[in-house]
Amino acid sequence: MRFADRTTIALAVQILRDAVETSRREKVDTVPVRLALRVLLPHCPERWPLTNLWEAASYDEPIGRAQNVSGAFNGILVQLGKSGAWCS
Repeated sequence: MRFADRTTIALAVQILRDAVETSRREKVDTVPVRLALRVLLPHCPERWPLTNLWEAASYDEPIGRAQNVSGAFNGILVQLGKSGAWCS
């Protein structure tokens, strides 16, 4: 994988990591989160954590939103690890 691709993936992961923190206080169904998910889509063998994060990002209830966004983010990291796009 090219250096530029790894850099783009790292930036997308950082946007989602920030969204996990922000989701405790407010909804995170934002353009940057959507773009980060789109960037990571080709690198995730399974789509479910990406769609779960996007759905959870707009939950009204803060605790449920934070728990589901966090869980989906962890699933995304696992998927990226399976594809070889991310090593944590």
